[in-house]
Amino acid sequence: MHGPPVVAWLLVALSATTALSCVLRREARTEALLGAGMALMAVPLSAYEPPRWAPAVLAVVFAGTAVHALRPSAHRAATHRVHHSVCAGAMVYMAAASAGAGGAHADHAGHAAGGAAMGTPVLTGLLLAYFAGYVLRAGTRLAAADPAAPAGGAIRLRHAPEVAAACRAAMAMGMFAMLLTM
Repeated sequence: MHGPPVVAWLLVALSATTALSCVLRREARTEALLGAGMALMAVPLSAYEPPRWAPAVLAVVFAGTAVHALRPSAHRAATHRVHHSVCAGAMVYMAAASAGAGGAHADHAGHAAGGAAMGTPVLTGLLLAYFAGYVLRAGTRLAAADPAAPAGGAIRLRHAPEVAAACRAAMAMGMFAMLLTM
């Protein structure tokens, strides 16, 4: 990932924590996979230089995730499926842009040459606008959510709808940060 290493490590921590919390919720396996992929892609190149084939493998995995996310499901609304597909598509885009730039080895050369940009600026801009809008919308909904909990704490925290919404908002913020570095 381009940018200061401290920002990259914070993004790794955010993405890994989100992935872990999503693993605990059975209905959030796709979000867990996306979080793990984001954490992996955010590791600074100074700490680990992935093999040249890694971006291509990630692109294939996330392309499959995007297709899987669009499948009709009894427990996911259509807008939720589309959002997951956009997230997975953005991951494919970032992995493909990295592979198209020659992988991690070219990233180092880009830094030396003044930081050559990866990807298509228009598509990157559209994805940035989508994720910024998603974060603002999700944050507004979370702020307006009714904080009252059932008596006796009958709902376990990991299944609370607010946790799922917060996970998606955190993932969208992470995606936004990763797209900014392209």
